[in-house]
Amino acid sequence: MADLDNKDQTEMDPADMEDVEEVEEEETGEDNSKARQLTMQMMQNPQILAALQERLDGLVGSPSGYMESLPKVVKRRVNALKNLQVKCAHIEAKFYEEVHELERKYAALYQPLFDKRSDIVRAAYEPTDEECEWKPDEEEELTVSKQEEMKEKAKVEEEKKDEEKEDPKGIPEFWLTVFKNVDLLSEMLQEHDEPILKHLQDIKVKFSDAGQPMSFTLEFHFEPNDFFTNTVLTKTYKMRSEPDESDPFSFDGPEIMGCTGCTIDWSKGKNVTLKTIKKKQKHKGRGTVRTVTKTVPNDSFFNFFSPPEVPESGDLDEDSEAVLAADFEIGHFIRERIVPRAVLYFTGEAIEDDDDDYDEEGEEADDEEGEEEADEENDPDYEPKV
Repeated sequence: MADLDNKDQTEMDPADMEDVEEVEEEETGEDNSKARQLTMQMMQNPQILAALQERLDGLVGSPSGYMESLPKVVKRRVNALKNLQVKCAHIEAKFYEEVHELERKYAALYQPLFDKRSDIVRAAYEPTDEECEWKPDEEEELTVSKQEEMKEKAKVEEEKKDEEKEDPKGIPEFWLTVFKNVDLLSEMLQEHDEPILKHLQDIKVKFSDAGQPMSFTLEFHFEPNDFFTNTVLTKTYKMRSEPDESDPFSFDGPEIMGCTGCTIDWSKGKNVTLKTIKKKQKHKGRGTVRTVTKTVPNDSFFNFFSPPEVPESGDLDEDSEAVLAADFEIGHFIRERIVPRAVLYFTGEAIEDDDDDYDEEGEEADDEEGEEEADEENDPDYEPKV
């Protein structure tokens, strides 16, 4: 009888099996629904979320424990490898010092071209017809009808200019346009900065002399204007290319150790980094009211030339650290990208190239997916897939 019972249990009619599978699926579906509801409730609890995040943070990059299990003789050999790694870090530091020397060498080769660019921008030099010839890419080539339309439009513009007898000098608002086109810089600009930056004629990068500590200086050259008497505003970034003795494995190339700005000699009433506000004060005893005028800091691009000072101890509060981190990023970007490729940021082509570095996936995704992707990109620990 036992064998018969087992046979009944294992050899079931196919129709009965279908019924069983359907019941199991229904039960599983109910369980999943309850689990999802419970999960949603838990994820809405900030304490649970905090505990979960702390647990996850502890798991990321945690040692496997394998090192502790190694025999003493093997640990000695690992220490030898670490000493080799320290020597590698020092060699790498020398490598970057030589890279800095190469930058100095090639900066001298670039500079005549940059000087000519400056001459054209500020109308000190008019390029020849040959220098102005530019063959567009195939994608930029226009149809015959479009070419004729452009020629006619250009003819009308020329006639209009002849009538007005005005001829713009150089390339008006060249650097201001560059700043406006670059998000990193446009975020610093205020409306009251723009009239001043219209007078910006050139930005140069000067490297430290051979044998001197690593540094570079950004020079902002202005034509005479009504806002300040300086002709050049400077910002110097001090760099270091050597491993930290207390943590040599953290070395990852040259780092900016600090920066110094310059004093801007503002004309009277033209200092856009300060603003005057009026406050009314009521006397506690007499009840009389008086108006007090105060001068307070004002948002401006020109605050860039007055960075926070780094104390000798190197200790900074969080706000100052954040300001300096952003400042270093801006200074490095101006040196590495803006100065060498200024015309491409003026035309917007460099911005398109920067955008091409990012793949756009799921353009037709729904709003929720788009929000999730945005959250991931804003997460400092988020690593995009390559």
